[in-house]
Parts: sequence; C-alpha cells; structure tokens
Amino acid sequence: YQLTEELTRDAFWNKYHPGCSEHYVLHQFRDRSEFVPELDYVTEDAGQILAHIMYARAEIQLDTGGVLPLVVFGPVSVRPDRQGEGIGSAIIRHTMEQAKRMGFGAVAITGNPEYYKRFGFVSGHSMGIYYGETPRTEEVPFFLVRELIPGYLKDVSGTYFDPAGYQVSQQDVDEFDRRFPPREKLRLPGQLE
Repeated sequence: YQLTEELTRDAFWNKYHPGCSEHYVLHQFRDRSEFVPELDYVTEDAGQILAHIMYARAEIQLDTGGVLPLVVFGPVSVRPDRQGEGIGSAIIRHTMEQAKRMGFGAVAITGNPEYYKRFGFVSGHSMGIYYGETPRTEEVPFFLVRELIPGYLKDVSGTYFDPAGYQVSQQDVDEFDRRFPPREKLRLPGQLE
C-alpha cells in the first residue's frame, strides 16, 4: 500500500494544482465499504511498480426511484518516467474487463474526455446520467460513463454522485502528506486551480 501511495503522489504532484491529494484518497479508500479490493491492481516490471488503479462501488440515483449500481475508477497512476508508454491504457483495459467479469454493468469516471474516449467512454449527459448537483441543463464535460455490459444504461435517467471517499479536506491531506519526504508545491501553467 505504501508503494502505491508513493507512486500516486509522484504521478499527480503539481499536476492539477500545487501538491496533490490523490495519494490520500487512495489511502483512506481502502478502509471504506465502497472499495473493491478485487480491482486494486498494479503493473510491475523487474520488481518495480509502474502503475496502479483503484475502483470503488458507486450508484446512479434513478429518476424513477431506486439506484443502479456501477463502479468508478481512479486514481490511475503511472510512474512519471514511464508515462506515455501505454502502461496506463493497459491497466485500464484489463481492469475494466475484470469488472465486467465480476458483473459490474458500467463504469463512471471524472477525467479528460479526449483521453478516455479511446476506451469507449462517452459523456454522462449524453446518456441521460447527470453529475451531482449540477443543473441538468449544463453538461459536465469531465463526467464520463461506459457500459461494460451492452444495454446496461439503456433508458436510464438519473444522477450520479461520486462516492464520499473522493471528497477530502486539505487539512487531512496536509497531515497525511507529512509521512512522505517534503516536496515543493508549485503553481504551474495548465493546472486546474
């Protein structure tokens, strides 16, 4: 677990904002009921961990009442010096196939649409699945879904909320980050915040 947390920290440090929180999300999810340990995978080469992916159970709150279960993945981490080699793509494809074999009908993510469309992801909005508290008239471009079982999302209309484990406080992240060697938090061009 420590090695995958270090890998995740390295992969996301200063990527979206100064520092990162993904390693803490990963750490605390392992104690949550939504965590799917059977889909917690690493890719190794010569005894070195190159990539890691984590999945959690989630659900769509249906407009007709009830819920429709699915999974969400992330963070997906690839060692910075090995990014761009297809390692991340391979672990995503492999684990989505494993999720399908386990009977999960669909997967949701929040991520870059240009990257994830190669895996068959489409806008949740285009499928009648809306993201959180966002008004339904507004498309959320980073909220994406993919059927694992054909027809699983047919005629579905509802709202998806990220599992609570994805929401973390900066104070908790900073406290957890003290377990790792100090690194400089930088504001860089292209960050989201």
